[in-house]
Amino acid sequence: GFDPPEIRTDVTGEQYMLVDHSDIKQAPDNWDKGELLAVVDHHKIGDITTPNPIFFCAMPYGCTGTILNILYKDVFKKDIAPKVAALMMSAILSDTVLFKSATCTPQDKEAAEELAKIAGIDDMMEWGMEMAKAKSAVEGVSARDLVFRDYKDFDMSGNAVGVGQLELVSLDLVANMRDDLYAELEKIKAEKNAHSIFLMLTDIMEEGTDLMAVTDDPAIINKAFGKTLEGRTVFLPGVMSRKKQMVPNLEQAFSG
Repeated sequence: GFDPPEIRTDVTGEQYMLVDHSDIKQAPDNWDKGELLAVVDHHKIGDITTPNPIFFCAMPYGCTGTILNILYKDVFKKDIAPKVAALMMSAILSDTVLFKSATCTPQDKEAAEELAKIAGIDDMMEWGMEMAKAKSAVEGVSARDLVFRDYKDFDMSGNAVGVGQLELVSLDLVANMRDDLYAELEKIKAEKNAHSIFLMLTDIMEEGTDLMAVTDDPAIINKAFGKTLEGRTVFLPGVMSRKKQMVPNLEQAFSG
């Protein structure tokens, strides 16, 4: 019932808020030439700074939607419209990978249940599985679009690192696309002059990630995860979350 939001890549001269990040690398262009009013996030605190005090809310939950639910109820005292509640519940199910991710907290489950009631959704998990199937859709999508479907850039101890993630109901869905995906990772690495570009192929049913890597130093994988890159990939059992299980390990490996 909602149109996709407009993608804003430049905020020069505008008032704006950041949701789900506070890192300069992930912010719109000219972020410092607009007026940042607020940040709502569930990641580690980034490097965005402001000349004036702002509303800043960061909580260690599995989804920013959980934080927004708290703000609606306890801070702004506003009712949530059913359609908005459905979007927020969907965000929580997606971000926590149907509550399977290491990032998931009891507060996320509680918020999703509250929002499902507001939205009039009886079977939240069935809704979530339909979402997962939709997110797994790869047919007819270019390798580049798949890499960038959920992608973030990071600065790790002065090294440019990119991490994309594809959540799939089965790794078989990309079995015939691996050569194209790897070639695209190589292109992106060259374009960004990056040290490493990673693509997490996360199997939400088997609860693990097959990590594709193009890197200047394959040993960084061993330092981060205690596993050796076998050709192009390495399987990481139990790894579902980029935020909590992938990025911190990589940052520690690069810092050492």
